[in-house]
Amino acid sequence: MSRERARRVALAPAEETIEKIKKVVEEGNFYGAQQMYKSLGSRYASANRYLEALDIFHSGACIQLVNGQVTCGTELAVLFVENLVKGKIPYDDDTLDRIRQIYKKFPRISVPQNLDLADDVDMQQLAEALGAAKTRAEGCSTFLRAAIKWSTEFGGQRNGSPEIHDMLADYLYTESPELDMSKVTYHFVRGKNPKKFASTLVNFMGKCYPGEDDLAVARAVLMYLAQGNLRDAIILMDEIKKQVQSQGVNLPRSDLMQFTNFLLETLQRDALPLFNMLRDRYRQSITREPLFNELLDEVAEKFYGVRRRNSMPGGMFGEIFKVVTVFPYISACIYSCFLTSAFMDLLFYR
Repeated sequence: MSRERARRVALAPAEETIEKIKKVVEEGNFYGAQQMYKSLGSRYASANRYLEALDIFHSGACIQLVNGQVTCGTELAVLFVENLVKGKIPYDDDTLDRIRQIYKKFPRISVPQNLDLADDVDMQQLAEALGAAKTRAEGCSTFLRAAIKWSTEFGGQRNGSPEIHDMLADYLYTESPELDMSKVTYHFVRGKNPKKFASTLVNFMGKCYPGEDDLAVARAVLMYLAQGNLRDAIILMDEIKKQVQSQGVNLPRSDLMQFTNFLLETLQRDALPLFNMLRDRYRQSITREPLFNELLDEVAEKFYGVRRRNSMPGGMFGEIFKVVTVFPYISACIYSCFLTSAFMDLLFYR
């Protein structure tokens, strides 16, 4: 009998192994259980029994996370994904559901409120809570980013599983002590739930610093559009309008919001000259965030076939404003009508 075959025979069914390790967890020996999950799971994987290895890592990740062992649970969750890759497990609904099960086990614990920052005990409590929140957010992010990469390689969509992107966006927004709306937006626009994203943005508007609200909305719309996803950009904006009315949140009133609203209408028709004039007219607002011009270059390419600025001799404007240069009078008339007629009725505010 070969050594490899002997190894296969020596391994008990995964169910027995999982029950055995559960007893160690119930005794409170989380470290000992962790070593067993890792070593035994690896043995099954080495014997090419990947499905059983996945059962062990999945069970271990869920159990450790439920017991508040975030570092241990994260390690096993990542091993679960690594063995999806090693075993060449295809992306499907069943495996996605197992990833979701692990995700839901990551703790969600609010940071203590109304603390006296002059009190040393309260300060220590806050520091510990923020440290624990950072560990949870980093752990969940590491796991879900690995899962997104796996889904990309083994049958998910080009940008990875939209469902996993939505999970990561939601966890980053609700649990990260160092909120980065750019990262949250990056994952939401690769997800499939623009209405949930709208709820997140409306919530953000109610607690962000002045001047961050319109940037967040414009960034979200432009990121959708840079992927050629006009449908979800429109759904997002419509849902934001509905929710701010029902919740009594003030919708930002700024030139950037006006530009965003005009842009969505422009992209629903073959109107490259109007698109170009919008960029020129609202240049100052657009430059509030350097990323916006790059995103608009992507939008021009996706919707109007305009080549990117860095791939064109003489810069993008020679091509993008060609129509305006050749037909200055006509363009001026179009521009005037654009800003004074039906488009003005599409503004958020009057």
